[in-house]
Amino acid sequence: MTTSIAEPSHPVSISPTTTKAPEPMKAFIIDRYGKKEVGRIAQVPQPELRDDDVLIQIHAASVNALDSKIRSGEFKLILPYRLPLILGKDVAGTVVQIGRRVTRFKPGDEVYACSDQDRIGTFAEFIAVKEGSLAHKPANLSMEEAASIPLVGLTAWQVLVETAKVRKGQKVLIHAGSGGVGTIAIQLAKHLGAHVTTTTSTSNVEWVKALGADVVIDYKKQDFATELRDYDVVLNSLGSDVLEKSLKILRPGGHLISISGPPTPEFAADQGLAWPLRQVLRFLSRGIRKKAKASNVTYSFVFMRADGAQLSAIASLVESGAIKPVIDRTFPLEATAEAMTYVDSGRTKGKVVIKIK
Repeated sequence: MTTSIAEPSHPVSISPTTTKAPEPMKAFIIDRYGKKEVGRIAQVPQPELRDDDVLIQIHAASVNALDSKIRSGEFKLILPYRLPLILGKDVAGTVVQIGRRVTRFKPGDEVYACSDQDRIGTFAEFIAVKEGSLAHKPANLSMEEAASIPLVGLTAWQVLVETAKVRKGQKVLIHAGSGGVGTIAIQLAKHLGAHVTTTTSTSNVEWVKALGADVVIDYKKQDFATELRDYDVVLNSLGSDVLEKSLKILRPGGHLISISGPPTPEFAADQGLAWPLRQVLRFLSRGIRKKAKASNVTYSFVFMRADGAQLSAIASLVESGAIKPVIDRTFPLEATAEAMTYVDSGRTKGKVVIKIK
């Protein structure tokens, strides 16, 4: 359940000083929530530019599992969206306009970002992003490569660096190593000096080894819970069965971190959710929290947030060669629905990119 609060841009002018009607742009939108909702290409107004915003002409975006979860309405009780909604979190593009208080960027800069908590919508020709959420694009990447990184890169960073504080020599298990988060997390954990283990299917074993995994568990032939012991950190992005089995391989004092839920009471408090919803989330995570405590293990749920400073640090690692983007396929904006279906299939190796400009 890695996600971010979102709602579509307001239909006002892209300039805070002009009174003319907003210019239209092409975007991929949903009109309603539901598993059968496909989405469509539409002409919509360009986004509002606030004083601390940067307006980006989007060259490329990328698809995350989050996008389908938003489309299905999985988070509508927790995260307030307004329909019709432009989907998409990842963006790489060129700055075309800045707000009055912006100091670090100028028109013409090549940038990348994960869109802000209150606004998503990168499956479009333009988006407005807060200056603090933005970073200069890694100089050695194309726009398509850069667009593949923000959400998964920030997720890996916030799990491994910020939450787990991974140190040299620690043993780290990263589930689903061939997925979007997994491919970046393996590389980041290796850069941090960890001994990295991952799980994947038979066809991807050699491929994730090439990314840097020291040990690979083929989940079709092996059970990680019987093969592994005394791990310091587990990054879980899978279901509750894998989450609970992961407790068995952690040493006392180890850290189980999930990006797929269940959310913790701390998450509910951070999001400012209403008391009844806080109690629901407390109940949903009570089982894993209780089992973790009994095993002398810490359980955390990481909710990825936009962070330009962290993206700058990731860009430095990309430019040094420590992290390389992994792209499976690229689709045009008009085929966004097809791209999302492909990601939903669970067969991707790395990221799926939407080329817009």
